[in-house]
Amino acid sequence: MPRPIRATISAGALSHNLLVAKAYAKGAKLWAVIKANAYGHGVERAARALDAADGFAVLDFQEAVRLREAGVTKPILMLEGFFKPVDLPLLHQYGLTPVIHDAGQVEMLRLEQLPGEIDVYLKVNTGMNRLGFGAESLRPAYNALRMHAQVRSVTLMTHFADADGAGGVQGQLDWFNALAKGFEAPRSLANSAALIRFPEARGDWVRPGIMLYGCSPFAGRTAESLNLKPAMTLRAEIIATQQLHTGERIGYGFSYEAVGEMAVGVVACGYADGYPRHAPSGTPVLVNGRRTRTVGRVSMDMICVDLTDIPGAGIGSAVTLWGEGLSADEVAAAAGTLSYELLCALAPRVPVAEAA
Repeated sequence: MPRPIRATISAGALSHNLLVAKAYAKGAKLWAVIKANAYGHGVERAARALDAADGFAVLDFQEAVRLREAGVTKPILMLEGFFKPVDLPLLHQYGLTPVIHDAGQVEMLRLEQLPGEIDVYLKVNTGMNRLGFGAESLRPAYNALRMHAQVRSVTLMTHFADADGAGGVQGQLDWFNALAKGFEAPRSLANSAALIRFPEARGDWVRPGIMLYGCSPFAGRTAESLNLKPAMTLRAEIIATQQLHTGERIGYGFSYEAVGEMAVGVVACGYADGYPRHAPSGTPVLVNGRRTRTVGRVSMDMICVDLTDIPGAGIGSAVTLWGEGLSADEVAAAAGTLSYELLCALAPRVPVAEAA
């Protein structure tokens, strides 16, 4: 018998969340960000469900080629572009749009005779200081790309560092507008948080990510309040039970001590499945659809949950770790992390199926 744990992915939820994103986009074209294996949801599966997007944004050539081999014909944006000259022929071969963020990439492209035309994105550094060109280097990079015989179009883009926080986007947006003044080029600016919160930062192309998977980009706003539906649900079962008496402890380090009589269920899920090891006692879970909490440390293959107030729960009872009925945002917050990490960390050993 297979181990009783699996993740289900809802194509309907993905499609619904895309419609929500498109409503915020208000006519701007939309890149569906499906990097990191579509945040753990499966790049091919996500592409099918998000087919109404105008294009797909991925990180590397492996994901891009997987999409093309799966029959995807829409534009594909390479968020980190290319890394070596040997990569360049693949851009035309697979019809990919690279993000150019470094002078070395411009030089590689200048020296390469491509077999046909490509579109490129030129990244502008507006203060996040990860990737992109600043005030002194932007114009030379842009001119070099426009002069390249095989570069069909150049789109300017930037990335907001605090669209979900107190700082907002205005400072970076003003910086971008100042640097981009005089450039005749489309613009791509908004991630999920900026798309929802700052319509002035929409640009010509938007790039939603986390909202497509049914999670909120904001700490203080729930996904449900944004009309988003969870696309991934991680479920397991109770495989054993224990009855603790007052003062008895459980798990590695004896980190949890019972303050009274309590029933405990052992769940077939642990950090080797992608559940956060640092999740403390009290992290919410659902057992038979009822809310309860974890107790003790997360082990590699198991976690323990409090069954005291769930009559009838026992071996074989269904446990929802996150997803339908329990937002990954809430679980992540209890564990001191983000829902992005939970979704992306889903382990290969966990079976994944599409929801009925």
